[in-house]
Amino acid sequence: MFKNLTIGQHYPVESPIHNLDPRVKIVMTLTFIISLFLVENFSTYLLVIVFLAVAIKLSKVPVKFVIKGLKPILMIIAITFFINLLMTPGRIIFKLGFIKITEEGLRQAGFMAIRLTLLIMGTSMLTLTTSPIVLTDGIESLLSPFKRFGMPAHELAMMMSIALRFIPTLMEETEKIMKAQKSRGADFESGNIMSRAKNLVPLLVPLFISAFRRADELAMAMEARCYRGGENRTRMRQLKISKGDYVASGVFIVYFAAIILIKIW
Repeated sequence: MFKNLTIGQHYPVESPIHNLDPRVKIVMTLTFIISLFLVENFSTYLLVIVFLAVAIKLSKVPVKFVIKGLKPILMIIAITFFINLLMTPGRIIFKLGFIKITEEGLRQAGFMAIRLTLLIMGTSMLTLTTSPIVLTDGIESLLSPFKRFGMPAHELAMMMSIALRFIPTLMEETEKIMKAQKSRGADFESGNIMSRAKNLVPLLVPLFISAFRRADELAMAMEARCYRGGENRTRMRQLKISKGDYVASGVFIVYFAAIILIKIW
């Protein structure tokens, strides 16, 4: 399951989306998340799906690779779907004992399932099309105005990018530990919730030890390279807004304006 996680992974390929400025992609991703919560009907979701499909096509990232990232959260989507389906009051369309399905619940459940799916697919496009180093530079540049208030912009950007970078690494490490523990007779699937939680102890302990070891190795590597934070640091490639960024921003503004107009009208 963990090998299907695409969050934090970078898919290196030459495409118009990859060539966009990271600051533009970060702002567009955040605005895309906001647009998902502005949608109030299924027909508007068609506009979001078309926009996301065009972005995936232009990024040249295989659709199967993007969809693969949904597999680890299918259980969360399913649980969210059934909670909204069974807990939302309204006009009852089906009843079996204490189970009641309402028209409003069915609509809300479908909304939440589609919203979570598009949210994961849209946010994963940011890391798939942006390398960790470039993403760090983009976050630092966006946070740089807050330096005057004492915010450590470079350190925050570095921590966020390292966290994203190590998500797939830790998931891969978890997969290896699970296989090793299963070969020794560990059972992570049977029993009730309490027994499953206890069975996770042989998994969590070596995972935390591995994470601290990797953090220590990373700190030693940064010190060996005389890393001293963001002060007086220069970059081999300076971030510059290009013509493609203006075109992409214009298209995204049209998309976001359409979402707002549909919501108002």
